[in-house]
Amino acid sequence: MSVAFRRESDEEHKEPRFELPIPVGPNLVTRGGLAKTAARVADLEAAVAGGQDEAALEEAKRDLRYWRTRLATARLAPPPPDDEVGFGSRVSFRHRGAARTIDIVGDDEAEPSAGRIAFSAPLARAMMGAGAGDTVDFAGEEEAIEILQVARFEG
Repeated sequence: MSVAFRRESDEEHKEPRFELPIPVGPNLVTRGGLAKTAARVADLEAAVAGGQDEAALEEAKRDLRYWRTRLATARLAPPPPDDEVGFGSRVSFRHRGAARTIDIVGDDEAEPSAGRIAFSAPLARAMMGAGAGDTVDFAGEEEAIEILQVARFEG
């Protein structure tokens, strides 16, 4: 029989499922981020215990491994200084004439469409240590961002 007509199993044709990548560096979180991570672990544990079809169960187990690791390595970030941009800051700034406000949070808390960016993002790194009235370089452009206001936020 030709090899073309032989079929050992469906498993040999599936794409491999890799583990979710863990971001490099410290796993800093806000209080809200720590609570959300713990809730995510609890939800995934319930999903795994509840039983599902095989594919959904394997995906839930993979996600659970990721979130358990993130919970185990989470470190509450110290509060930022009152007068300079840091992890846990709410920053109002002007870039190319448009004013925006963002919160600087942990990697797993980031949601750019909601104005929450990771402390490891280039925009956050460019602003770290700056204060209201300062201008910072960004994306190869000198004095591209003007910091308008810096405050702490409760995440």
